[in-house]
Amino acid sequence: MPTEPRPPTPPQTPAAPRVLSGIQPTGRFHWGNYFGAIRQYIDLQATGEAYYFIADLHALTTVREPDRLRALVHDAAVDLVALGLDPERATLFVQSDVPEVTELTWLLMTVTPMGLLERCHAYKDKKTRGLPADAGLFTYPVLMSADILAYDATVVPVGEDQVQHIEVCRDLAGTFNHLYGEVFTLPKPRLVEGGGRVPGTDGQKMSKSYDNTLDVFEDPAAQKKKIMRITTDSRPMEEPKNPDDDHLFALYSLMAPEADRLKMADLYRRGGFGYGEVKKALAEAAAQFFAEARARRAALEADPERIEAILATGAERAQAKARAVLDRARRACGLARGQTGKPIVTGKPAGRETRA
Repeated sequence: MPTEPRPPTPPQTPAAPRVLSGIQPTGRFHWGNYFGAIRQYIDLQATGEAYYFIADLHALTTVREPDRLRALVHDAAVDLVALGLDPERATLFVQSDVPEVTELTWLLMTVTPMGLLERCHAYKDKKTRGLPADAGLFTYPVLMSADILAYDATVVPVGEDQVQHIEVCRDLAGTFNHLYGEVFTLPKPRLVEGGGRVPGTDGQKMSKSYDNTLDVFEDPAAQKKKIMRITTDSRPMEEPKNPDDDHLFALYSLMAPEADRLKMADLYRRGGFGYGEVKKALAEAAAQFFAEARARRAALEADPERIEAILATGAERAQAKARAVLDRARRACGLARGQTGKPIVTGKPAGRETRA
């Protein structure tokens, strides 16, 4: 006689936080990406277990050139490691290398109300502006929920514009748990400090959408030219200025040591300077700030097999965790056979081979 399936074992809350976040490879990382997200990834990898992924499945809604997507994924991995993400302390992997997440997405789709997705910002904004929106954008929050729930994440660092997606994730996990038992861990958002306050070259929030970005690994000479063209106001040189109201000073504050920042703030309040002086100081501070990361990146680019090995190892770790969570969800909703569920052959993700 067939054995009755066991109820799912409730997830165990880890003693230390389990952090999960992803970043889309839709272009080279800019200062907003670094100060708004990546810097916190690096800080949080020392506080507990951390999973960070390159969200290539999400990127498919905007990047439609296969070769370009592959190149962007590679560049994102190199950039993250160069900036300080340590694969010995955090699990770094590519989203599509863990196919369990896509199956988990379907399980969540079966408990997702249409109205919930219709109220999500990304879809609603496009619809309001009369722009075309595909099903990928519409269901983006469900895939994002699967990304989080697949690793029993307890903490998800996000900007203010992403808090709604964490609320959606908690709603879906709560509904699934109500129907089938305690399957999923409910995550909590952690707002990224200063994540929405990185201005672009035009004073708006730095974003690829506004074409106002300063890239992290841009050639310093080319970047200096771009910095010298940053939009400023027309107040005369001798007029004192409030540094707290100036986007050029805000950028300088991100890069400069505290003593230099205080000197610059005092110069603003005294007046008698030109913005060109601040722009030159900003270019020098930025070149110095990212100098070590730029050197690490050059070394990584010279050893591409190292990045592939990091991603393969990360995917293996991530897949093991996601497999356990998916099996738990399958058993809970009745897809599993017997006690352990229908066996599914898994192995290392295709296309990522660890090399000695």
